[in-house]
Amino acid sequence: MSKAFIAKVIQESAELTGAAANRATGDLIDAIVKELKKAGKFTLPGFGTFTVRKTKARKGLNPRTGAAIKVKAGKTVRFKASPVLKKSV
Repeated sequence: MSKAFIAKVIQESAELTGAAANRATGDLIDAIVKELKKAGKFTLPGFGTFTVRKTKARKGLNPRTGAAIKVKAGKTVRFKASPVLKKSV
């Protein structure tokens, strides 16, 4: 699914112009990102939950050279599908 696909669905269902649907899609994505930064979690009932998790620093390999490298600690976003979504797919 792409941002353009979401914008098209919003445009058709709300009978908006393409520009307005693109703005609405952008605002929706920005709101989700803002909530993930603030609370570390975002839930869409009936769809699933996005959570921010910390990753530990670890050793890795450069795939091109095979040399050992250090990967810094960071954050990643995880998604867990709701039972309703799992059942419908």
